[in-house]
Order: sequence, then C-alpha cells, then structure tokens
Amino acid sequence: MRVSVVQMNSGADKLANIDQARALIASAVEADRPNIVSLPEVWSCMGGDRDGKFRQAEDLPPPGSNLPGGEAYEFLRSTAREKRIFVHGGSIGERGGERLFNTTLVFNPDGTEIARYRKIHLFDISTPDGLVFGESRTYAPGDEVVTYEADGIKVGCSICYDVRFPELFLRLRQAGAELIFLPAAFTLQTGKDHWETLIRARAIETQCWFAAPAMYGPHKEGNGETRATYGHSMLVDPWGHVVAKVSDGTGWATARIDPELTHRIRRDMPVVAQRKLV
Repeated sequence: MRVSVVQMNSGADKLANIDQARALIASAVEADRPNIVSLPEVWSCMGGDRDGKFRQAEDLPPPGSNLPGGEAYEFLRSTAREKRIFVHGGSIGERGGERLFNTTLVFNPDGTEIARYRKIHLFDISTPDGLVFGESRTYAPGDEVVTYEADGIKVGCSICYDVRFPELFLRLRQAGAELIFLPAAFTLQTGKDHWETLIRARAIETQCWFAAPAMYGPHKEGNGETRATYGHSMLVDPWGHVVAKVSDGTGWATARIDPELTHRIRRDMPVVAQRKLV
C-alpha cells in the first residue's frame, strides 16, 4: 500500500480550502499513485470565529448511507470515487448540537463512507509563549476508538492532540491496527519541540506505521490575531524511522507501507504479549 499525506495552509473559506485540497490530491495521485490519500485536521475551516466555524461545519448523513452531505463531505466522497482511492479525510467540523465535533471521515474507492471518528482529546492549553487554546469551547469530545480496513491493512484513527495520550494508541494496536493516521494542526510553538518526538514514540510503542498529514503556516483567528501551525507532515515506520516528510509550505509526501517489516518488528520484539500493565 502506498500512502500520501497532504499538507495544507487552510483559512476560514471552506470553498477555497476544498479547491486547495483538490489540487494537492490531484498532484499527489498523478505523481505517486497512492492507494490512500489523507488530509490534515480541520482542513475545511481553519481559524475564524466560533460562529464562522458553525457556518462552515456540516450535518453529516447517517454513516454508510448514500444520502447527500455538505460540500466537504461530497468532495471527499467524489474524490475517492473519481480517483479510485481510499480517502482519509483529515477532519472537518460536524454539527452536533451546542458544540461541534472534530470528525474524521473515511471513504473507500467506491465512494462509500467506511469510518467516522470524533476527536477524543480536546486541546485546552496555554503555550509557553502565552497563547491560550480552548478547543472545548467550540467542540465536544468523541468517545469511540475507531479502526477500519483498507486493502487488507487494519487502520486506526486519531487526531492531533490525541498523540499525547498513549493509551488511545495502545487500544488501537490491541484492536489490530497496523497503520495509524494522525491528521493535525499542531501549533508552531508546540510542534517545533514535540511533533516528531511524539509521533516517533507512538510508532515505537505500538509498532505501527504512522501517517501524519498536517496544517502548515499562518491563519487568522476571529479576533484578527495571526496564529501559525507547524506542518512537517510525515510518515513513520514501526521502528520509529521517519521515511518521508513534507518541507515547509503546502505539498505532500508518499511512502509504501510494508507489512513484512511490521511483522518482523512485532515478531522480534513482542511487546504486546509482554505487557504487564494496561
């Protein structure tokens, strides 16, 4: 299986973001012929104010149905069908009452939705440079661990801040995951110190491949403040090696997932069987 991670610089205009995603996916497919393409966290609406996020969010059809969805949902579905690939749709805003959900959607090459994951761990922190993030003011947490199968490989779902909570990834490994997606919009301040370290640690602990498509660069908040995301989208193997990475700016990277390497690492270091504390 060949996996592409797409790096975007989205803003608060959903239709412009869809155009950007469409162009990057088309280029990745033409150049690298991946089996599965992935987008970053909140790629359809980055920044803006709370009201804007609600306007750009979508009411999702029942999972697995053929009922129509919103612009981002239909873009992901039609891309999978037209390109004959799996699309791991990063995450978009899903309407769900007084707060949104930060939701991953996955489509198979027939355009059928095969997985839906709501981000469990919400980013409510203060960074060392004094910026305050309160994701729970807009989003509600999910509560389900989600996996799916793509071309015979079991895939696990996670989003951004989830990476700091290893118990989720151990649950995904116990559920059979061999490849884990981590779409993200990591802040520049935290990303430069923690992004690669955390991904490599989770890959080593779980002996899974990691695919981490990320948001890059500046965006405007609703109050006019400019904030920056770190980028550095990457693919990491089960030994913790970075096998592909996107440079600064928008773009993509592609790597081949090798099940034989996964098997050898797990056979020679059987950490799941040896685990004493859970």
